[in-house]
Amino acid sequence: MTIAVCPGSYDPVTSGHVDVIERCSRFFCEVHVVVAANAAKVPLFSDEERVQMIRKALDDDGYNKVKVVATSGLITDYCLQVGASVIVKGLRQNGDYEAELGMALVNRKLAQVETLFLPADPIREHISSSIVKDVARHGGDVTGMVPDGVVPMLQQALTSEKSSI
Repeated sequence: MTIAVCPGSYDPVTSGHVDVIERCSRFFCEVHVVVAANAAKVPLFSDEERVQMIRKALDDDGYNKVKVVATSGLITDYCLQVGASVIVKGLRQNGDYEAELGMALVNRKLAQVETLFLPADPIREHISSSIVKDVARHGGDVTGMVPDGVVPMLQQALTSEKSSI
C-alpha cells in the first residue's frame, strides 16, 4: 500500500489545493493531507480550524481515502511515522519549483521520501492562500477560489482580525 502525504499550511485551503488532493487520491492507496507549521508564516486560522476546513471541503465530495491531520514537527518525521513513501506538492509557477526543489532534496536525505510535483490546473494556477486572504481583506469576492464552506469562515476570521487591531 502506497501512502502519500500532501503537506501545506492551507491557510485557508483553496480550490487549487483541493484539485491537487483529488488528483493525488487517484494514484495512491491512502493520502494524508497534513497541515504543517511554517515558521515563515503567521496563520490566520488555527491548526484545528484548518483541519476542519479541509475535512469539510473533502467530505462534500466523498474522499474516503484521505486523512486530514496537523503536525508541528518535520514532514519527514510524519512520513516515517505513517509509512509514507512520497510527498506530493502542487506547483503553480516557476517560483514554486525553485522553492520546493530544495525541500524535496532535504526530505529525500532525511527520510528517503521522494517528492512528486503535480502541475497546477491552469484555471487555478493563480490562486494562493495569500492572494485569497489579500482579496478578501479588501472586500473582494473569493467565491470559486476556495471551497464554498471556506468563504464564511474567511469572512468571520477577517472580521475578528480587524476587531482585534
